[in-house]
Amino acid sequence: MKNKVGIILNGLIKENPTFVLVLGMCPTLATTTSAINGIGMGLATAFVLIFSNMVISLIKNLVPDNVRIPSFIVVIATFVTILELVMQAYLPALHESLGLFIPLIVVNCIVLGRAEAFASKNSVLDSALDGIGMGLGFTFALGLLGMIRELLGAGTLFGLQIIPEDYGMLMFILAPGAFVSLAYLIAIVNRIRKVS
Repeated sequence: MKNKVGIILNGLIKENPTFVLVLGMCPTLATTTSAINGIGMGLATAFVLIFSNMVISLIKNLVPDNVRIPSFIVVIATFVTILELVMQAYLPALHESLGLFIPLIVVNCIVLGRAEAFASKNSVLDSALDGIGMGLGFTFALGLLGMIRELLGAGTLFGLQIIPEDYGMLMFILAPGAFVSLAYLIAIVNRIRKVS
């Protein structure tokens, strides 16, 4: 049981995809203009991670080595397609906001990397737990970055006005604010990891 919890915590803390491994930077920087967008993108990626890890773990012994990566991409693309259709039907505003970045989950290096590094070598349960840990870690990172950028840029948090609108700094809503916010967060995480 302790080992199973360790797999989940690995993605949240020791190997956080955003703050430690620095993977998936394109959606991290592009979709975190608000907390809702960041959390939405994180949860969408977590869904694909969990289910593609499970299926890849199930078929790992059936797939020849020379077609392993293309097979993984087909599995991942299947779950991204399911996700996109469900989001179009039930979360159209979020789907519209995330736009092109939903189909790009197929080539997100976090998803393919975990399929290759973990799911193709471990059991279905461990692969699912790895997907949960990495997915939650990614969601936490994108949500936190989205909250910081939304609060500093627009003065809102989850759409609620916290700071008067006149005090918002447009830079944090734009691309430079994403880089600055992420750099500070990575520096803070590195400092915490060094201390502990």
